[in-house]
Amino acid sequence: MSTSCGSDEDKAMALTRDFKQTILARTKRDPKFRQALFTEALNAYLTGDTATGKAMLRDLINATIGFEQLAHEIKKPSKSLHRMLGPGGNPNTESFFGIVSALQRKTKVRLSVTAH
Repeated sequence: MSTSCGSDEDKAMALTRDFKQTILARTKRDPKFRQALFTEALNAYLTGDTATGKAMLRDLINATIGFEQLAHEIKKPSKSLHRMLGPGGNPNTESFFGIVSALQRKTKVRLSVTAH
């Protein structure tokens, strides 16, 4: 009987997939978690960690409004939104705040900026 479950890469991919599914499920069912995810995504952006911010926004979009509905709401093609929020993407200001505005309406989370 073999105890091997595949390569380390296979294990990492399975863990990542399970983790993403856990995040999506919790985002759908838990309003406080949804608010925290949204807040942390924007905080990441504001501190210059755009890769993390985009990844968190993608998770939030997938768990709430979906890319197709978001595209309809902000009048941008879904493929463009995927590219903007992808690893090499760079949404312009109008698109970024359109995404944030649509997410605020959908999630009923109202964000504000405060100085510390």
